[in-house]
Amino acid sequence: MSELPRMLTLDPQDNVAIALDDIGAGERGAKGGVTLLQSVKRGHKIAISPIKAGQNVLRYGQIIGQATRDIAVGEHVHVQNLGMGEHAQDYAHASNSVALAPASEGRTFDGYHRADGRVGTRNYLGILTSVNCSGSVAKFVAEAAEKSGLLDDFPNIDGIVPITHGTGCGMSGKNEGYDTLFRTLSGYAQHPNFGGILLIGLGCEVMQVSALVDGRPIRADGALRYMTIQNEGGTRKTIEKGLVELRGIAELANAATRKPAPVSQLMVGMQCGGSDGYSGITANPALGVASDLVVRHGGTTILSETSEIYGAEHLLTRRAATVEVGEKLIDRVRWWEDYTARNKGEMDNNPSPGNKRGGLTTILEKSLGAVAKSGSAPLMDVYLFGEKIDKKGFVFMDSPGFDPCSVTGQIASGANLIVFTTGRGSVSGYMPTPCIKIATNTEMYRRMADDMDVNCGDIVSDGASLQDKGHEIFEMFIRVASGAKTKSEALGFGGVEFVPWQIGAVM
Repeated sequence: MSELPRMLTLDPQDNVAIALDDIGAGERGAKGGVTLLQSVKRGHKIAISPIKAGQNVLRYGQIIGQATRDIAVGEHVHVQNLGMGEHAQDYAHASNSVALAPASEGRTFDGYHRADGRVGTRNYLGILTSVNCSGSVAKFVAEAAEKSGLLDDFPNIDGIVPITHGTGCGMSGKNEGYDTLFRTLSGYAQHPNFGGILLIGLGCEVMQVSALVDGRPIRADGALRYMTIQNEGGTRKTIEKGLVELRGIAELANAATRKPAPVSQLMVGMQCGGSDGYSGITANPALGVASDLVVRHGGTTILSETSEIYGAEHLLTRRAATVEVGEKLIDRVRWWEDYTARNKGEMDNNPSPGNKRGGLTTILEKSLGAVAKSGSAPLMDVYLFGEKIDKKGFVFMDSPGFDPCSVTGQIASGANLIVFTTGRGSVSGYMPTPCIKIATNTEMYRRMADDMDVNCGDIVSDGASLQDKGHEIFEMFIRVASGAKTKSEALGFGGVEFVPWQIGAVM
């Protein structure tokens, strides 16, 4: 029986390999292969050729940093001998944009068809707040509705979701931060996974309810009501009025039932968090296969986390549909370089301690693995945080790398599904949008089976193919979009993960 390799080289140009399990000092990565000079944990890097101080270290055939000292063959390559170094990219805008062939067969899911033409994967009632000051009252209304059994008469409604947050006042009313929050709240108010919205403000905040409504038909179905606590006469009266308004909204939302819709109506927000050395070789590229399948069926997939594509942005600009789209992405990267500098941060403040324990060393390395989620489809456009996405295909939405904040923006932009890869074991959920969790390694999947929906660790542990796992993920998209519950939904996640991006001074 042949000896199975214990390390993997991802590209012929690479001067490091990835350990596929824990390998001890003096052991070989494979028969006749490199002998390790010290013990290396699974997911970490091993030098497979001599690397001089200042020389580029290559993984995926791409630069992930520079050696900070000479590195011998068989040595562990990590924070002790690998640094960020200077890097420059050839963006070659739109030089490698190749349209994917349309799917040969049409696929459908059972969703909620909304009056604006979009399709929801869930049918919640939302209680949306304009400001932190109305957050408790929104929760009181939701609790009172639950205690009263308000939804007992409305079986087609999935539940009531209070959307509370920590901002909306103590901010400028005319800057980038205000505009970002305005887009976020407006996006949630119109989201197809909500069958109706009750908007509650305090009354004196910067983010005024009147500005959000402003005489506009926010929802084409008319299923939106709004009030302020000060105008209603305080907490108890707002709760009483809120219950009346919720019942009226519920009567409208309950009329919706699941009906077949083409996969072109799916908009999937793609995230990774708690990444490890396996992320870029199992779950993320498998998700890239699923992303391409969604695009081939006419749907939309969203990559985000601008600070976590840093160093790999050239792979996206080359796939840009036009030069202008590529330039839009680089404009956001430059914005981030300025944003971090003026706030005394740096773009290489990532990976996190958990990422590093999992084998990731620099943001360049993490970004190359993160971009693998995007598959091979052309980049059709670049959007601001929470900006309504109006194009089909693969797109990018600007956001921080902080997962709940980034997902909040994707949902505000219209994502009706979220898919989240993790190697360390992130746990979260994002009502009103279901979140599918994908494990990068089998050990973590087994340890956290109650939280994980799909295991991609079997790509390494059992020889499963990326194509097969991508199709498995795509089929789960359709099942979940049609109503199957994810693990995070079954656990009740979603109460604290609405995190608008706060930009600017808190005053």
